[in-house]
Amino acid sequence: MTHQPNLIPPEDEARRLARKRVEAKRALGAHAVTYVVINAFLIFIWAIGDGGNFWPGWVLAGWGVGLILNAWDVLFRRPVTEADIENEMRRGQPRG
Repeated sequence: MTHQPNLIPPEDEARRLARKRVEAKRALGAHAVTYVVINAFLIFIWAIGDGGNFWPGWVLAGWGVGLILNAWDVLFRRPVTEADIENEMRRGQPRG
């Protein structure tokens, strides 16, 4: 199999990747706002109820893990580079 050249000009590819990062950050912001609003509503329901066992904690914890993983993916995960792809291709080649 021969190596196919990248058909997208580098500046267009850089713009596409930058746009993808901006969209992911905006989606993360919407996810965080939704988390706060919905969980505040659940805590309000719990507070006006009997105030017994703090059941919204289960939702806060479970959804919070998802939010943290989403934030990690958007804010800290580095993009795949050509060097990563080349290294993986070398690892997959038989030795001999």
